[in-house]
Amino acid sequence: MPSARFLVSGLVQGVFFRASTRTRAQELGLHGYAKNLADGRVEVVASGSDDALAQLAQWLQHGPPSARVGGVEREAIAEQAHRGFSTR
Repeated sequence: MPSARFLVSGLVQGVFFRASTRTRAQELGLHGYAKNLADGRVEVVASGSDDALAQLAQWLQHGPPSARVGGVEREAIAEQAHRGFSTR
């Protein structure tokens, strides 16, 4: 199953970014997690179909209404074994 790691920068902490990401990822049938990083970014690791990952990548470009995304970096990673989608 394809997996990707996204690093989202900008105003993405304290604006329900992780919870909104979890909701969108669940709608897309993805597994993984979203967590805040000490440098102010949000890390999102997701596994699922290529199409679902592409849709998540597009959604991450803007996130929830209160977020101000400055950029999204994406890298393919080895398959991840997650059940569901969580926030950390």
